[in-house]
Amino acid sequence: MRLFVLFMLLFFFQGMAACKKKDCADCPPTSPYRIVKKITHNGVSVDVVIDKPVNDTVDVLMTYHGTVTFDNLILDAAQNTLDGFKRILNRTDMMLVSVAYPEENLLMGDNLAHGEAALLWLREKASQELGIVVRKIFLAGHSQGGYLVTRLNTLHAVNGVIANAPGPLNLVYRCELEINGQVPTSRVCTQLGQTYGGPGVNPTAYMQRSLLNHTGNFKSDILFVQGLSDSPIQLYSWPTFKQSVNACSNCRERIFLDLPGYGHTSLFESLDGKTAFNQFIQTR
Repeated sequence: MRLFVLFMLLFFFQGMAACKKKDCADCPPTSPYRIVKKITHNGVSVDVVIDKPVNDTVDVLMTYHGTVTFDNLILDAAQNTLDGFKRILNRTDMMLVSVAYPEENLLMGDNLAHGEAALLWLREKASQELGIVVRKIFLAGHSQGGYLVTRLNTLHAVNGVIANAPGPLNLVYRCELEINGQVPTSRVCTQLGQTYGGPGVNPTAYMQRSLLNHTGNFKSDILFVQGLSDSPIQLYSWPTFKQSVNACSNCRERIFLDLPGYGHTSLFESLDGKTAFNQFIQTR
């Protein structure tokens, strides 16, 4: 009897050891969960919301929220953005990771470092730290989140990128409108003005941080979704942005979906947008 018990214990612990290996096909999956985790890569730290399904071998959709201005709101924004993309995603076997990147004390675009840190952590460390196997990686962002995933696509190749209403497209135009009192002032333009002076004084600095300046060298296929009832500021530069992206000679596939009658959140409201989103992921 004692030998039998010892044999069973040995069998159990050998099985547990095997289940720690990434290629263990016979291991039982762990439970699904949602957690907030602070990750660090190359000295840059950022909070991420992780929504894991039952399975431990996963494709991952990493999402980036839109502008909320104040950093005490970014975790809620990350949660809401994760929920928004999860609602339109047809698959239930993908893990979603939402990046709570900071905004409040940074110039537009400086938080790219935090978005990049999250992506590189997912690629290089998540499997070991979470005990999972990461297969395909997709990036998806809304508004400023779309701006970030588009810029990340010029730096790193993933399996695909989706950007809904990405912006700001043209900070020279936007901030000039604010200075002239034609639209309300924003923290984005105020901080740029404090650093560089107005867009009339230093337009190059403003354009360097505009998405219009990042329309080439896309390393992954990318789907752009834009509601044509979005704000006039967004739509003013949208045709120029499309033309510049389509003229790219060193980019992977670029797909544009314009949605008449829909506004800034068109991807989450339009059946055509949801269909295109899921087909894009399914075919890559």
